[in-house]
Amino acid sequence: MADRVLVIGSGGREHALAWKLAQSPHVKHVFVAPGNAGTADNGKISNSAVLVSNHTIVTQFCKDHNIGLVLVGQEALLAAGIVDDLRAAGVRCFGPSAKAAQLASNTSFAKAFLDRHGIPTARWKAFTNPQEACRFIISTDFPARVVRARGPAARKEVTIAASKEEACRAVQEIMQDRMFGEMVVIEELLQGEELSCLCFTDGVTVASMPPAQAHKRLLDGDQGPNTGGMGAYCPVPQVPEVLLEKINDAVLQHVVDSMRQEGTAYVGVLQTGLMLTKDGVKILNFKCQFGDPQCQVILPLLKNDFYEVIQATIDGKLCSFMPAWSENSTAVCVVMASPGYPGDCDKGMEVTGLLQAKELGLEVFHAGTTLKDGRVVASGGRVLSITAVKEDLMKALGEANRGVAAIRFKGATYRKDIGHRGIRLLKQSLGLIYKERRVEAVASDVLFHQPETSIVSGTRSGSHSEVGGFAGFFDLKASGYDDPILVSQTKGLGPKLQVAQVCKRHDTIGQDLVAVCVNAILAQGAEPLFFLNYFACGKLDVEVSETIKEGIAEACRNAGCAFLGREMAEVIGMYSSGEYDLAGFVVGTVERGQMLLGLQRADEEDVLIGLASSGIHGRGFSIIRKILLMSSLHYSSPAPGSCGDKTLGDILLTPAKMYSPSLLPVLRSGHVKAFAFIAEEGLLEGISRILPEHVSAVLDALSWKIPEIFCWLYKEGNLSEEEMAQTFNCGIGAVLVVQKDLARHVLKDIQRHEEAWLIGKVVAPCHTGSRIEVENLQEALQLSSPQHLLNSTVVESQHQGRKNKVKVAVLISGTGTNLAALISYAKEPGSCAQVVLVISNKSGVEELRNAARAGIPTRVIDHKLYGSRSEFDSTIDRVLEEFAVELICLSGFMRILSSPFLRKWKGKILNASPSLFLPVKDGNAHQQALQSGFKVTGCTVHFVLEESSPKAVIHQEPVSVKADDTEETLSERVKEAECRAFPIALQLVASGAVQLGADGKTYWKQESQSLCLQEEKRDCTSSFVALEPQENDVA
Repeated sequence: MADRVLVIGSGGREHALAWKLAQSPHVKHVFVAPGNAGTADNGKISNSAVLVSNHTIVTQFCKDHNIGLVLVGQEALLAAGIVDDLRAAGVRCFGPSAKAAQLASNTSFAKAFLDRHGIPTARWKAFTNPQEACRFIISTDFPARVVRARGPAARKEVTIAASKEEACRAVQEIMQDRMFGEMVVIEELLQGEELSCLCFTDGVTVASMPPAQAHKRLLDGDQGPNTGGMGAYCPVPQVPEVLLEKINDAVLQHVVDSMRQEGTAYVGVLQTGLMLTKDGVKILNFKCQFGDPQCQVILPLLKNDFYEVIQATIDGKLCSFMPAWSENSTAVCVVMASPGYPGDCDKGMEVTGLLQAKELGLEVFHAGTTLKDGRVVASGGRVLSITAVKEDLMKALGEANRGVAAIRFKGATYRKDIGHRGIRLLKQSLGLIYKERRVEAVASDVLFHQPETSIVSGTRSGSHSEVGGFAGFFDLKASGYDDPILVSQTKGLGPKLQVAQVCKRHDTIGQDLVAVCVNAILAQGAEPLFFLNYFACGKLDVEVSETIKEGIAEACRNAGCAFLGREMAEVIGMYSSGEYDLAGFVVGTVERGQMLLGLQRADEEDVLIGLASSGIHGRGFSIIRKILLMSSLHYSSPAPGSCGDKTLGDILLTPAKMYSPSLLPVLRSGHVKAFAFIAEEGLLEGISRILPEHVSAVLDALSWKIPEIFCWLYKEGNLSEEEMAQTFNCGIGAVLVVQKDLARHVLKDIQRHEEAWLIGKVVAPCHTGSRIEVENLQEALQLSSPQHLLNSTVVESQHQGRKNKVKVAVLISGTGTNLAALISYAKEPGSCAQVVLVISNKSGVEELRNAARAGIPTRVIDHKLYGSRSEFDSTIDRVLEEFAVELICLSGFMRILSSPFLRKWKGKILNASPSLFLPVKDGNAHQQALQSGFKVTGCTVHFVLEESSPKAVIHQEPVSVKADDTEETLSERVKEAECRAFPIALQLVASGAVQLGADGKTYWKQESQSLCLQEEKRDCTSSFVALEPQENDVA
């Protein structure tokens, strides 16, 4: 049975409450007392003239009209005990008791409560004597410029003074006129970002609402006098999710629990005014109901039945009925006030344009309005609240401002910049940066400020971080240097981060970051002094960020440097869920006379000492990701070789070794001519960097131990020896150049701490093209390979050499947008294809010049010069045979190929289509995607047949369709997807992983290898399995 509901109040808040309740099927009618013009005879809503200040009369009204629920909007009535009186009379009422409502009605009570329970707030003191209050204001060492009257009856509830003198004048005015209350509270004026955080609570469970920010000043730019609120927006993009979670736990839940512990259960809506200061989050004030205008932007985002949420709260069942909120939506409310507000206001002006605003799809909540002769007129104060809900803040503000422009009344006052702080954030290219202290401060149990020194780890003499923000001091004198030179370096981890995110392994990434930075400055003989890092993500995951921070801190301790702090950013719209970026910055020092830059250069007969690496670093991960696309193994697969119970992901994410502690004494001994950390580049380039032009080097790969992971990559990626040495460190993490007669002595010193070998020597210049020659690399890779991977195929490859790459021709028409991607892919190590020819049916196109610059032969075969399609195709076919082409890629080729040509090259022609559905009808896939309302489109790389078939698909790349997409923007993103998808598809076909069957279906090769450690159980079988497209595959 539907209920009748009574809402007590007359403002925009009460109109919004009635509006939301009226949407419930459980609500038959909503009375608003006394209400306004907007709640008068508005569907299920009407006004009542019941005298709300008399609780007995209200009780009788509820019984006479069978009221099933009462909502009290006015906080003065809550403080006066209306909820207690109605409940005592058996009337169901939503709101806190008078005792609980003291949080809002009695400032000194609220402040003392916060102090008792250790919840941060502004410094304060209560006074009944104006002289004592003024002495306190003048004498404090903080800006004591906020003056609050004691209760809600005060006409000026709060004064924010521009100076201490003005604050004293406000105290005199309040204390001299007893109607303002007999007590004042003087508070510290806090600086920072202000927001409102609200929740439903049944006295035990807290259900938080999205945060809102109200604009209190009358005029744009936060100018003019304070008001009750000239507008609001919700949610607030400046506030990261981690902060909201901590506010929920350490403020809202803490307050509710503490009230219950003191014997006063708080039931209803609790609103906290918060200030995000440089010292952490602090509470400004409480409200014991929805704030106005916060209510007008929060309730439109509530997805649940408001009536059901209220009933669950009253019944103590909120834990089983937690409210849900609209995602990807923002509400903006703009308040229109009478001229003279917030002082004496004009009244009686007719309000027009309300229907026009309604037709724009906006909600217009009335406040200071009344009906006069059937017309809506302003009755003073805040007159209307115009609320718009859109997918983002800027659009919502624009719509709300359109509504304001449609409404007219004389002297209307309103702001045009509601949400300007949030909009400023959204316009910043990198989002809002949250200082370590601001994010970290909320992680404590009671939101106390944590000084920057709390993050200093691996502290050494000279480090200080008390300065705050992201800055830190370092006293070089205290660090013991006489004539120091500073050395700095910044590094990232590149594709290795993506592997960590896929594997959900974040414990080694921080160690890796410190190691690559510290090893980089070690090349100059520098000792690390301090380290900082930058962390960016789309949505902060506290557990992930803490895990990374712990790894950094541990590595800094091992390196003997101070971890001064980190900078964190939530970058809206740039990172997908679970993605983040990480960069490190290290500063080190070296005595002026010990810099390696000024030491003797390498000469012939010098010896190379190699230190063992812990695994793979740098550019190698780009290749690894491509190899895994073709491999039967995944990151979660058992690692190849004798690696115990580790997964392939575990092996790949092993952090780099940190050589600084063990090598610094050696580097400063004067015995080392040069040092290279083999990080971003492979073994060849890493060593080349430290050799002068007049010499070369020869390495013997049999002289050091190559970890099994490199052997697996060599086989699985079908890589050559040269590609291995160019791309990977092959087990050597760092190289030192030393004089021949000192080599054994230096090696012995190093081997006390690190695994190291004599791996080669400096020789006269080579004339083979490469300055670094690695002998016996193939044999070393095979010797180090685990026995179960040394099958007959590998043994045979010792004699036959590496398989030749598949020869590919690309056909274009001047719009071959994938050509550059295909050429780039073919040049990468591990590629099974080689672009040997580019054919265009148009001359002078840019793609032909690009191919020529890449050293690829080109041909122009103009279709206009041929009498028929078959004659044109035959000419192309002859040129393809001339270059021994094995596969054809159509990259923007705008000619229809004849049936004989397609039959001859069946299973050898690849094309990319701008859709996930084949065949594409009517030619405009992007228009179809937009008109059909699809959320996802994309591209498909497929075999080209006489009759297009969805069974010939090789690879697909999805692309999200955005709400504001046009054909042009969607087309551009699909083209980018094609550039990613085409090389993958080409590798699948060229490697033999995918082929087209005689029936026109795509078949995938499935290769199963037993990974048993026992030789006799090793088996290898291969087969091709058809990939049958299912009805719902794309959806």
